Amino acid sequence: MARRPLPRILSNGSAHIARSRELARTAADSATDVLQPLITVTRGLRRLAGVGQRKWIETPKDRRGPLLFLVASVILVVALVPYGPLLAAITLMAAAAWYGRDRTPPAPTGPDEAQVTRLRSLYEALVPYFSVPEDPAPLYAHGGDWDKAFPAHEFDDDGRVSRLLVRYPAYFTDGEAVSRARIEQLLQAKSGRGREYHFAWEQEGNELTVTVLAPLPTDICAQRFVTAPGETVLGFTDPADVQRTLPLGFGETQRDVPPVVWRTGARSTEPHLLAAGEPGSGLSTLVRSVALQALQYGDVVVVDGGGTGEYACLTGRDGVLAVESGLAGALASLEWAAHETERRLLSANHARQAGHPAPEDTKNPLWILLDRPGALGHLAAADGHRDPQDLLEVPLRHGRAAGVTVVVAEQFDSLDSLGEAVLQHTRARVVLGPASPPQLAAVLGAPPHTTPPQHVPPGRGYARLGAGPVLRLQVPATPDPFDDATNETQRRAVLDLLPDRSASAEAEPLPAPAEAGSRPVAAAAEPAAAEG
Repeated sequence: MARRPLPRILSNGSAHIARSRELARTAADSATDVLQPLITVTRGLRRLAGVGQRKWIETPKDRRGPLLFLVASVILVVALVPYGPLLAAITLMAAAAWYGRDRTPPAPTGPDEAQVTRLRSLYEALVPYFSVPEDPAPLYAHGGDWDKAFPAHEFDDDGRVSRLLVRYPAYFTDGEAVSRARIEQLLQAKSGRGREYHFAWEQEGNELTVTVLAPLPTDICAQRFVTAPGETVLGFTDPADVQRTLPLGFGETQRDVPPVVWRTGARSTEPHLLAAGEPGSGLSTLVRSVALQALQYGDVVVVDGGGTGEYACLTGRDGVLAVESGLAGALASLEWAAHETERRLLSANHARQAGHPAPEDTKNPLWILLDRPGALGHLAAADGHRDPQDLLEVPLRHGRAAGVTVVVAEQFDSLDSLGEAVLQHTRARVVLGPASPPQLAAVLGAPPHTTPPQHVPPGRGYARLGAGPVLRLQVPATPDPFDDATNETQRRAVLDLLPDRSASAEAEPLPAPAEAGSRPVAAAAEPAAAEG
């Protein structure tokens, strides 16, 4: 989507305002430097006046008369002495300058003793990995100077390392994943466990930057995100990894949070999504969040392979064509989706050949959401039916051109049951919950540059869009509103996003698969009292 340029008054005005602020700041700094002696003397005179006032108040009333006489005598003597007033003024200014000096203790410029001990411990632990006997001038040596190896370092309030720049010799094998992982594990253990670390390897300069990451927010509820058609918010990540923020509401307050935006449509390079994780990691939450966003602009077909009723809140809603949990209904819905994809392709192709725009019934996005298709595959194999994943080949291969998007969510123990078409065409990947490095690399195609958190909340994981970087991800809380354990605030947030109930929700069953141009109808609507 092309960006609309700002009006001239806004684009030029902001630049003028920025320049004016910079000039004002520079002028203020210059004036402060020039007038610093006068400011110091004035501050000293004020302090001397305060001291004199306190002395006068502390003096008993019967002694104030002699004190005034003594002061007057001193002033008279000074006035009569040659150059007396001048010497008195010089003495007064010197005393004012002395009393007006800045007495704020200077901030420590280096690490304290405890921090030096930590840095020296890190340095000694890295010596066996960053040194060889043949090096004539080793950067790392037992009892060596750690200042050259750690040129930049920061500490948090607890005295633990929060940011560290590590220099290492050029002969270290930083191009090997095993070598990098060994160093990352050591730094994590020595810097403090229970935190998430980001490791940025700069192989050209032989430097490693270790940064402690702040926890991702877990209090983001489902809400209407400010996105364009074809954009889906998978979750939220670190500000340094994306160049965009979204305004989100947190009760009565609002703040900007960096999102992970997944773009679908005809020009998307990652038109389909695969999410993996352990049970209870938040896969259903992710699918529900995607469904609520997809219903703004298109239609949705949901297949619940687990049969747990996680998507009952979508049944009978406008735009929800079907919510199936049984094998027969899933096969019928997916077969219809395959025929619908073919119909859209043929209609669009005929329109282009005739020189006409694509028909309107091919522009409405269609979303196919499958949760745990492996469970349905086992049932189909036991009953001698076709594997439902075989019906996904056409939507996966031609869905981008036909406006069809497929989202597959599967648990780790059933990833082997996924078909080749699913693994090949789902280039947007998400991993939620605790996962080992081999599992992350197998699903995402690359290991993350951050360490996993000690406690993984639901909806927490990693995302990778195509060949992009691996990003930390926190899915917005989108629980099942019909679950008794759901928080009332989150329940109301999900119910507010649900479309109205369709009037034809109870009209007719799913059409036969041969009716390629028809649309499936959602199952019978839940009672209205269920929303309470």
